[in-house]
Amino acid sequence: MAARYSKLVAMPRKRFVWKLRDREIQLGDRTLIVAILNVTPDSFSDGGLYSDPDRAYARAIELEEQGADIIDIGAESTRPGSARISEAEEKRRLMPVLKRLRGKLSIPISVDTYKSGVAENALELGAEIINDPSGLTFDARLARVVTNYDAGLILNHMRGTPETWAKLPPMKDVMGGIGSDLEASVHRVLRTGLDRARIVIDPGIGFGKRGEQNSEILARLPELAKLELPILVGPSRKSFLKHPTEKETQFATAAAVAAAILGGAHMVRVHDVPEMRAAASVADAILRTLT
Repeated sequence: MAARYSKLVAMPRKRFVWKLRDREIQLGDRTLIVAILNVTPDSFSDGGLYSDPDRAYARAIELEEQGADIIDIGAESTRPGSARISEAEEKRRLMPVLKRLRGKLSIPISVDTYKSGVAENALELGAEIINDPSGLTFDARLARVVTNYDAGLILNHMRGTPETWAKLPPMKDVMGGIGSDLEASVHRVLRTGLDRARIVIDPGIGFGKRGEQNSEILARLPELAKLELPILVGPSRKSFLKHPTEKETQFATAAAVAAAILGGAHMVRVHDVPEMRAAASVADAILRTLT
């Protein structure tokens, strides 16, 4: 029987300039590392570790020193099964951290929220990016807030809500559905007047997709290039990568990070900055051979 071989197909990344309020970031020359900082009591991986503002501040400084390019701060968990919290509670967790960090970092701060009121207060306190986990499906006014502040916007694809994910059937056409939903979100934002150069898209690994479909997203990621926008992928410690030990799960995350980069991701959102920077550097070196 003849041997069968499979080919790893890596796609050269298109270069973009991502416009934020106070700076512009070149995307495509190397993979940017977006470091996760959860100031929540119940996030699936690090809930409770940085809910104290002093500890969150120290962690943000540490993440920058480790080589993070952006810090993404979230005050509401979107783990499967999690319940929504009030705007007041989200602000209570988040605003003291942003106040402590204002002017203390040289890298941009992103805030992970779908609430327009939280986004507005965060932008007033120096955040430059809003990372909407719902892709504008929860609070349409968020687009107007981002536009008013000339901020960067990450549109993450979410299917359903964290409370309903376990009950959702598999998507019939995972990449077709993600692509069309993200395209619709982008059009809604553009109608508010936001410059297209301020938008990044994220296929939303784990956000209402079944485990095997998360692998399919990574395999078919190049299909999102047709939207002509920078791509962020956040596979870090997701359940489809879970292994018996934390170290094994970290290696699995590194494999997913490399696959995302070879599929065209411009940025990866991760918990473990030094380890994922190492994985990204190898994937970047592979991509450079294609240009």
